[in-house]
Formats: sequence, C-alpha cells, structure tokens
Amino acid sequence: MIREILTCFFLLLGSVLSLIAAVGVLRMPDVFIRMHAATKVGTVGVSSITIGVMIHFGTLTVTSRGVLVIAFFLLTAPVAAHMIARAAYRSGVSLWLLTRIDEWKTHGEIEKED
Repeated sequence: MIREILTCFFLLLGSVLSLIAAVGVLRMPDVFIRMHAATKVGTVGVSSITIGVMIHFGTLTVTSRGVLVIAFFLLTAPVAAHMIARAAYRSGVSLWLLTRIDEWKTHGEIEKED
C-alpha cells in the first residue's frame, strides 16, 4: 500500500515538474532563462520519475540503473547548459531587455569573436 502511494507521489511530482519545465521553455523571454528552466526543473522532474520507477519495481537491477540515470542527469545537465549558454553568448545572442547585469561582459571573461 505505501509502496503504491510513494510510486504515485514521485511519478506525479516528476510529471508536474516536467510540465513546469516545458511551460518555462515556452514562456521565458530569452535563451538563457529558458535553459535555466529546462535544466533545473527538468533534472529534478526526471529524477523524481526515476525514483518512482525504482520504488515500483524494487529490484536491485532497476534501482542500480535508476541511480546511474539520476547521476548522469545531475552530472551532465549543468555542464551542457553552461556550454550552450557560453556558445549562445559568444555567437551574439542578445540578452532579455530587462536584464540588468551582464556578468560575462563586466568581468571580461569571454571576448566575442567576430
């Protein structure tokens, strides 16, 4: 009984978080904020769904694979988002009009190539 409740909770939580990530990608104003919504909320959503699957099946093989999936997402999503943001910034993608601070420009870390 408790196993089914936990499974439903994590699957619903992951589904809602994935929906929020999708809405964030559609509604946010620029590529940098869209990536933030996709990576942060998307990673937690996928992790929640994976935890729900691990609880439902409860075997060692599914649990070990689930842990590897979660670790893969936690390690690769931030790195991928950083590389995409850096490439977008270097290629001249404009920031949102209401962006107040451009930290890359003020610190001079990245020089745009023409």
